[in-house]
Amino acid sequence: MKRKFDFYIVPTPIGNISDITLRAIEVLKEVDIIACEDSRVTQKLLNHYDIKTKCISYHKYNERERVNSILKTLKDGKTMALVSDAGTPMICDPGSILISELKKNNIKITSLPGACAVTTFLSQISRETEEFKFVGFLPKSETQIAELYSENKFTNMVFYDSPNRILKTLKILQTKNPAIRIAIGRELSKLFEEIIIDDIEKVIKHFSNTEIKGEFVCMTFAQEKQDLSELKDKILKLKEQGFKAKEITEIVSTLYGINKNEIKNLLY
Repeated sequence: MKRKFDFYIVPTPIGNISDITLRAIEVLKEVDIIACEDSRVTQKLLNHYDIKTKCISYHKYNERERVNSILKTLKDGKTMALVSDAGTPMICDPGSILISELKKNNIKITSLPGACAVTTFLSQISRETEEFKFVGFLPKSETQIAELYSENKFTNMVFYDSPNRILKTLKILQTKNPAIRIAIGRELSKLFEEIIIDDIEKVIKHFSNTEIKGEFVCMTFAQEKQDLSELKDKILKLKEQGFKAKEITEIVSTLYGINKNEIKNLLY
C-alpha cells in the first residue's frame, strides 16, 4: 500500500536503544532509503531491529550537494526517511537545507514524535514557569557566551554542551552571575544518567572532581528581575561611602549579575 507521505523525519534513541516507537521501526523498514549522519551509528540501530533498508549519508558537510540527488530520488517515486545519530533530526542536527528544498518542491513530508534530549531533560526539572528558550550549542568565544546569557538571563535558558567544554562554560556563566542556579543532565537514558540542580559554584566543584563523560543538556534558571528602586538605594549607599562610579558598576554587576550598562544608567 502506498504511503501518504514521501519523506519521513524519524527520531532515534538518544541513549537507550529501546527508546524508539513502533511506528518509527515500521517506517524505517518500509521506506526505500534512509538518509543518516553516520551509517556506522545508524547501522547498529538497524541491525538491532532487523531493518534491511539501504542507507545514504547526509550530514552537515554534504548537505547542499546531497539535496538534488535526494530530490530526484523522491520525484522518481521512492520514499525516504531522515535520521540523525541520536534524537530528533533538525534539533541541532542537519536537515534544514534539505527540508526547505523539499517543501519548495511540494514533497509530502511528515515528522514522527520521539526521543529528544531537551524534552527528556526538562521533564525532570521543576520550574516556576513553563517558559524556556532553547539556544542549541553555545558559541565558542567567552564574549559570545556572556552576551547570550545576558540576553536570556530573565528566562530559563536551555543549551547543549560537550564534556570538553562544560567546565569552561560554567566558569564563564559564573563570572556573569555568581548566584546563578543551574540544572545539568548528562548520559540521559543511559546507565550512568546524572541530573544535578544546584548553585553554579557547587556544580563546578562537582565536575572538577570527576571524570567528565557524555553529552550535556543544561538550563540556567531565570534570574528574578531586580527592583530598580531598591538597587538605586544600594548604589546611593556605595556613593556615600566614597566608591567611584567604575567601582560601583563592578561591585553591583558582580553581586547581582546585572549588565554594566544598566548600572551606569542608574548612576547618573
